[in-house]
Amino acid sequence: MLDVPTLTGAALPSAAPWTARPAEPRHVTAYRALRRDVFVAEQGLFDGHDLDRTDEDDRTEVLVAVDAADRVLGGVRLAPAIEALDAAGRDIGWWTGSRLVVARGARGAAGIGAALVRAACARAAELGVLRFEATVQVRNRPLFDRLGWQAWGTAEVQGRPHVLMRWPVTRAADLVAATKSALAALVEPLREHTGPAALGGAGFVGDDGAPVPGTDVVAACDAILPAMIERDPEWAGWCAVLVNVNDLTAMGARPTGLMDALGAPTPSFARRVLNGLHSGSQAWGVPVLGGHTQLGVPASLSVTALGRTDHPVPGGGGRPGHSLSLTADLSGGWRRGFEGRQWDSTSSRTGAELRHLAGTVGAARPHAAKDVSMAGVVGTTAMLAEASGTGATIDVAAVPAPDGAAAGDWLTCFPGFAMLTTDPPGTGRMTSPLATTAECGELTAEPGIRLRWPDGETTAAVDGPATGLGRA
Repeated sequence: MLDVPTLTGAALPSAAPWTARPAEPRHVTAYRALRRDVFVAEQGLFDGHDLDRTDEDDRTEVLVAVDAADRVLGGVRLAPAIEALDAAGRDIGWWTGSRLVVARGARGAAGIGAALVRAACARAAELGVLRFEATVQVRNRPLFDRLGWQAWGTAEVQGRPHVLMRWPVTRAADLVAATKSALAALVEPLREHTGPAALGGAGFVGDDGAPVPGTDVVAACDAILPAMIERDPEWAGWCAVLVNVNDLTAMGARPTGLMDALGAPTPSFARRVLNGLHSGSQAWGVPVLGGHTQLGVPASLSVTALGRTDHPVPGGGGRPGHSLSLTADLSGGWRRGFEGRQWDSTSSRTGAELRHLAGTVGAARPHAAKDVSMAGVVGTTAMLAEASGTGATIDVAAVPAPDGAAAGDWLTCFPGFAMLTTDPPGTGRMTSPLATTAECGELTAEPGIRLRWPDGETTAAVDGPATGLGRA
């Protein structure tokens, strides 16, 4: 909670220079002394001191405003919500700001209080926070309104009326908008075809792969971002196999072959990419059948994968009331150079383990499945729900997650191997000794993707359709 005292009072004739920054130990001591002066002595909100469990949490961060002489003029702290820690036993991305305080002589024209609130919001975003809230004294609500906070309830603290306010976190929605929202308009000319040659095929619009009409073949195609190829060519080649095998896995298909199209500035650069592609091909046991290579051009890589199944699993097979499950390999860690964006759970696995994971959806045959890719868990849920003609609610505390990954990062990253599936409650059959499976939400008749928290509150994650392609 942002327990906001008074941010009004005698203003300085002219604001002295100051800077908002992360607190060092000496600043924390001065910040706590300032809290005692304001909350205990000046306002009488507490007796003796205002220290609590949040001060004892090693994850708590303090931001302070200091003048040219390094004197603390104000401060604020942010930390995982106590309610979330008590309910989930871990940090699930629900944080609160609290103990916002400004020294009496620095209030008013200097704008310190507003600057500290902005800094706290920015830091919360950096930390992967998905729900950030404050409990604000009624008289101070206008400040938070001006800063873009939203009121969602009321409370009484120490006998005084407060407003529950929330900073709108748009991380998942922004990712979906950047990566998926343009798809419908871009492919509109291709959707003019009807019948067996229709884009995706009947019931498979927006899927990870496309059944080839009249056969048991499923085709998938993915390109790797040029920036990723330039930064880590071998990893790009490996990932080109990984993402395509994941697409086939989500369709319940057994991979049978790959085709690559490679652009590279030099032969040596092309060789590095192809080394990664070869390693992936060997690991998953999928041969490279052919392709095309162009030298003397900017880096580019696209791979097409072919697989086989008599009964492809649709991404749009979910229905309202279905349970949403996530099956994820939680081993590994952040890929160096891609921290917070790519979780590497595959490069340390044996070929036998990778091939086992690639067969999990085909063995379980869920009603719907999608592999979690560049849109993350939340964005991929949005695509599955859109194709199914539903919305979805995700129980944040129930989502399988690795230790050391911030909730916001994990729910919006590419996680290596992770499959979202739906089935009627209690009937899911996804299982693997190498991955963790948990029911972590449900599909709803109401459109949009919402995050549900241990206190029963929900927050909007993605309001509209992910791609605009509509129901499969």
